[in-house]
Amino acid sequence: MQLNNKGLLIVLDGLGDHAIAAFGGQTPLEAANTPWLDNQARDGICGLVDPLIPGMPVDTHTGTGALLGSSPRDLYHLSRGPVEAAGTGISIRPGNVALRCNFATLDADGARILDRRAGRIQDGTGELALALNDIQIEQEITATLNAATQHRAVLVLSGPGLSADISDTDPGTGHLPARLRTSQPLRNNDEEATRTAHALNRFIGVAFDRLSDHPVNRRRIAKNQLPANGIITRGAGMSHRIENLIRHIGLKTAVISGERTVLGLARLLNFSAISDPRFTSLPDTNLEAKLGAARDAMKNHDLVMLHIKGTDICSHDLDPEGKKEFIERIDRSLQSLVSDELVIGVSADHSTDSNTGSHCGDPVPTLLNAPLGRKDSCTRFGESSCMNGGLGRISATAFITSMLDAMGALQNYRPADRRFFRTR
Repeated sequence: MQLNNKGLLIVLDGLGDHAIAAFGGQTPLEAANTPWLDNQARDGICGLVDPLIPGMPVDTHTGTGALLGSSPRDLYHLSRGPVEAAGTGISIRPGNVALRCNFATLDADGARILDRRAGRIQDGTGELALALNDIQIEQEITATLNAATQHRAVLVLSGPGLSADISDTDPGTGHLPARLRTSQPLRNNDEEATRTAHALNRFIGVAFDRLSDHPVNRRRIAKNQLPANGIITRGAGMSHRIENLIRHIGLKTAVISGERTVLGLARLLNFSAISDPRFTSLPDTNLEAKLGAARDAMKNHDLVMLHIKGTDICSHDLDPEGKKEFIERIDRSLQSLVSDELVIGVSADHSTDSNTGSHCGDPVPTLLNAPLGRKDSCTRFGESSCMNGGLGRISATAFITSMLDAMGALQNYRPADRRFFRTR
């Protein structure tokens, strides 16, 4: 395909936010000094993007999946577990159930969660996961835990007659301590879901028994660190094919990230997944190395997504000042980007409220800057400014479609294309 221009999509995870009292009612993005982003806004067109539907909070895999051109219909059914598994390099066989997990700190009875991330454990999770490999939970059902990044892990349940229609054991990001939830079938009289939930609950008990006196946790306690003595789960799902517009039109696409969820999406979509030990999911990520990887990827790819997770982490940690400072560091790094011949998009997978630490349903500030493209009256890149932008308030699917059109990658709509846009 002969493109007018290649594209660079910069995704700042959890970028949108709420007003912060310490910033005089501004968001961290609005309070930040961002000359590069502001220049892109002045030279292009801005708007607000809803990852899925207006007002609905979403997870990273849903919002990023939309920005990567996945069908809205598939996004409604895409669970986090299989995405995390792909990001960890695990192939999910048909009929298996994958769940996203955290190593967590539980109380002495294993009933209440004291810390959902076990003090953001960095080391030893591989050893802990080995203690939870190939566990025969009940007749013909086996459980295997695989360590991922930091406190994260992936659980795979294998065996006949399983179902992903089960509830989470993770109570979420509310006030702690909180009671560990018991998994339940999502529908009454669903025998497969009942069997799967029962197996998961048994695994949770086995995990607590095996991890409580594990050498890794004995060492952590001796160092006054929180033990990773429990597993909490969410996002159960099974593998399925995802319809994707970018893949359909044949663009060679690369995704650069230090976040396994995003890398997992790239692998599920058969895009190039580019990572490096210097790329982390925290604000300490090496931004210059990520930009270098983006420049290299642009040489032999049509579209590159550069994903940066740290903005979201700051919000989850209730650190709006840290988020503001990280946004400013991102902006300084981006100033070295030569963009005259690129279509540049800047957006986010979702908004995250730094006051509560939770994802929220607010649309995300977004800009699109294309050579010879339209301009609007926005002079700053921020939530309030983007409300008045020429893109208006659109879906993530509409935004990536607009970016592809600016690149010259689209032909006129045909009825056969509807599968990439329909919601049911």
